[in-house]
Amino acid sequence: MKLSTREGPNDGHAPGSEADKERMCAWIDAHRHEMVAFLQELIRIPADNPPGDCQRIADWLYRHLQAFPLDDVQLLPVPQERVESVGMVRVANVVARMAFGDGSGPVVGLNAHGDAVAPGLGWTRNPYGGDVVEGAVYGRGAAVSKSDIAVYTYAAAALRIVTAPLSGQVDLVFTFDEEAGGMIGPARLLTEGTIRPDVAITAGFTHSIVNAHGGCLHLEVRLQGRSAHAAEPELGVDALEAMTQVLHELYQYRDRLAERRSKIPGLGSPTLVVGLIRGGINTNVVPDECVIRLDRRLIPEEDGDQVENEIRRLIEEAVSSRPVRVDIQRILYAKPLRPTPPESRFIQTLKKNWMTVMGGREPDIHGVPLYTDARHFAEAGIPVVLFGAGPRTLAEAGGHRADEHVRMDDMVLAAKILTMTLYDLLRKGVGGNER
Repeated sequence: MKLSTREGPNDGHAPGSEADKERMCAWIDAHRHEMVAFLQELIRIPADNPPGDCQRIADWLYRHLQAFPLDDVQLLPVPQERVESVGMVRVANVVARMAFGDGSGPVVGLNAHGDAVAPGLGWTRNPYGGDVVEGAVYGRGAAVSKSDIAVYTYAAAALRIVTAPLSGQVDLVFTFDEEAGGMIGPARLLTEGTIRPDVAITAGFTHSIVNAHGGCLHLEVRLQGRSAHAAEPELGVDALEAMTQVLHELYQYRDRLAERRSKIPGLGSPTLVVGLIRGGINTNVVPDECVIRLDRRLIPEEDGDQVENEIRRLIEEAVSSRPVRVDIQRILYAKPLRPTPPESRFIQTLKKNWMTVMGGREPDIHGVPLYTDARHFAEAGIPVVLFGAGPRTLAEAGGHRADEHVRMDDMVLAAKILTMTLYDLLRKGVGGNER
């Protein structure tokens, strides 16, 4: 059954922007439970990444978007070799478009991801149940970011009831590889020209506007020594012992990072975590190899190549007096998102509507230390902000932790703010002036 966006002929509203916005918000209120049910169904489809078997959720979303007043819905397969190159199993992207007027206005992209990290331990509710408890929807991906898929869809659908002339396009861009880096999702769609919005909004939080985020560098460090019997250790070269010196220097370096502070609110200092270590083959053998993987978070003021070079120098100097072979490989590099200017007309439009819905108070505009798919839009020269359904912080919602949840009220607030912002962008051409 098609989702109705029709209003009765005597709905009591006159044409005009304020009346249109009231009608859109009333429509979202009327469809609150349908929007929540849409999220519940998404939660009930596991999309853990890894392992990254996300075809089923993409297929479901493609089918169910047919019920909305969209002009075009596409299920876009990704070549299997590309899927496997990022360590995933199966995936497709879903892109839906809504066109308005003569098309001379801006294209606004809304991007959210449907993959999620595995649930892990400690849950008190079924991570794939979508249970509603005391006004919150629980489940893996509820906050990050299946709720944004639901909110973006309903915010866009609400535009169909307006009376004022709109011009431009809304692109709903739903991808399923964010946890693997976004390279076969938004990055691929942008590179191939499948999408090319003038401005973009990506998965975020309801209670603030995020205009910047940190970056991330993953390195694998491998030390190779020489094995020997534990009864004759002098005949070997202990790679694990050498790695202890590397770890000592890395942790000293980590502590010094606190002296570097970003000027962007919300980003703080760079961090370093050694998240994995392995080495040795048995208790009675001198370890001939030891491997670590480290996670170095960057602030936007830093350059990834320079950071990698300083870590390489530190490691090489740490073992310079030891007869071990050093191999350092870059596993991942996600560039920081440098701030979209808060004074830009794009952010000011979002801010104005945020204040209207939130009772007049001003939103915080800040960065977050995470890295997200927003960076792919910025790298393509597209102004981008993070905004969607969610609490004040990821930790508050249990993101990437047990009992992840999103409040239903936050979903409604976000949908209202977004539909009003889309309305203004398409009516005034704000987005088209941003490029």
